[in-house]
Amino acid sequence: MGYKAVYPTEAIEAHHAFIARRRALRPSEEYRVPTSEEWDSFLGHFERRKLSVGTCGRAFGTDCIHEHACVRCSLLRPDPSQRARLAEIRDNLIARIAEAETEGWLGEVEGLQVSLTGVEEKLHQLDRGHGQYTAVDLGIPTTRGDR
Repeated sequence: MGYKAVYPTEAIEAHHAFIARRRALRPSEEYRVPTSEEWDSFLGHFERRKLSVGTCGRAFGTDCIHEHACVRCSLLRPDPSQRARLAEIRDNLIARIAEAETEGWLGEVEGLQVSLTGVEEKLHQLDRGHGQYTAVDLGIPTTRGDR
């Protein structure tokens, strides 16, 4: 068995060397300073992620595949303070589905059902406390001799 003491300076130097090796493998234009327009676009992406019922988690530079029907999207992180708003959306969708069924608008029913399923999933996430963290007691650690 060997033993090696690692000092902060060595760790920092090793990290810098790793980054230098990684950058050598990537095209140099990826490491240029972004233009003002590019930076504004990047910051604007995160501003546009804020929604009335939560936050969109899609990556920078990606389009919304749900055409901004956010309640259908698994990337929407619902805001717990907006639970009542989501419940109102659910109730509205149920009423719209009933109307569409009465009128025979089967295509409309299908689309509304997809949205209803999405809203119900968001409500279940909030009810389960998805994204909420609570303390967990892991007990007191013991050594092998204490068992």
